[in-house]
Amino acid sequence: MKIIITGASGVLGSAVHQAFLNNNHNNQVLALSHTRTGEQWQRLDLTDTQQVERVFTEFKPNWVIHCAAERRPDVAEKDPEGTQKLNVSVPGHLAALAKKLKYTLVYISTDYVFDGTSPPYTPSAKTNPLQLYGRTKRDGEEAVLAVNGAKVVVLRVPVLYGPAPKNSDSAINILLDIVQDQSGKQYKMDHYATRFPTNVVDIAGFLVRLAAHPSPLPPILHYSSPEPFTKYEICLVFAKILALPHAHIVPDAEAPKGDAGTTRPRDCQLYTKETEDLGVEMGVGGFEEWWEEWLGQKGQKVKAAGM
Repeated sequence: MKIIITGASGVLGSAVHQAFLNNNHNNQVLALSHTRTGEQWQRLDLTDTQQVERVFTEFKPNWVIHCAAERRPDVAEKDPEGTQKLNVSVPGHLAALAKKLKYTLVYISTDYVFDGTSPPYTPSAKTNPLQLYGRTKRDGEEAVLAVNGAKVVVLRVPVLYGPAPKNSDSAINILLDIVQDQSGKQYKMDHYATRFPTNVVDIAGFLVRLAAHPSPLPPILHYSSPEPFTKYEICLVFAKILALPHAHIVPDAEAPKGDAGTTRPRDCQLYTKETEDLGVEMGVGGFEEWWEEWLGQKGQKVKAAGM
């Protein structure tokens, strides 16, 4: 297969890139990035439609997995025009190219297209995003699904974690820094919203298996871990694994106040039965188990480097 991955330097994109390379060394993978450079990535501005069309036409992909997005709700609010362009216009253009070049487009979307008031949400559930980020991702879904004749799959996922260059690249990984900050600084931590953190390595493996699925795919699929956590509970898990005190992290069970534009929904659990019914192995691992192994490996590497 020939696969293009956008946003390939991000937490999800890099995991997807590695999974396709590991699965079959005959796969030809074009990993695109705009913000980071390196041997493994080709730099491309996805808002440059002519350049995108040239690169895609020359490569002739079978699948395009579109991971690139403005994923940070607070940043999105500060740059609505740029967010609209990246989260709506770009996927719409990639869907038009999917029709023209006959590839399958997988558009990575989010559980934040829902308002969090009536979970679990099926793929056909009514969307009602609470903030600009969620609205642009919902509009991106509508843009790709509106292209008649294009092979498009919208894959909604929740908050993500996994291997990352920096902990700040993930809203879950960043909590490690808070747990490990034993300077005396106190943190109020959300104990209101329920989240279903999902490992990018698991999603990447699922996408490899999905690409080999022979039958037509539904237009919208959900992929999610079934394990619920608040951010405070995630901090407790990290504190337990690292054997660190956590008195500096104070649970905040009140509904968030302030600018409604950046309001997070309370519970956007994604219903995954339609995905499971495809017969493609989901391969969802345990949250605490993965972190115990990952942090254990990192600890061993640190010890080895110091010896």
